[in-house]
Amino acid sequence: MYLLLEEGLKILVEYSILAFEYIGVIIILVTGIHGVFNYMNRKPFVRLHLAKGLATGLEFKLGSEILRTVIVRGMSEMIIVAGIIILRAALTFLIHWEIKNEEESELREVEEEI
Repeated sequence: MYLLLEEGLKILVEYSILAFEYIGVIIILVTGIHGVFNYMNRKPFVRLHLAKGLATGLEFKLGSEILRTVIVRGMSEMIIVAGIIILRAALTFLIHWEIKNEEESELREVEEEI
């Protein structure tokens, strides 16, 4: 019974990891393509929209890495997964910091125009 539950959990986690990875990649690709078109059309807030999309995509990919810790067997695998989680979390933090700064900059520009 225990082995059946373990295999079921492993299969569920593996498919969930794939789903989160694909969703993250799709969000990043769509955001990047949308960002290129917005940049070419000189639309405002291009950097802000691009940063928000990238942050969302990275959060899905970070979620897949967190799920990956459920099926890790050895310490070496755990170190690799932990390193990936730390790098992706740092990237997400930096992008959120950039979003905050960009929003403040855009707000100042709008206030100066008024």
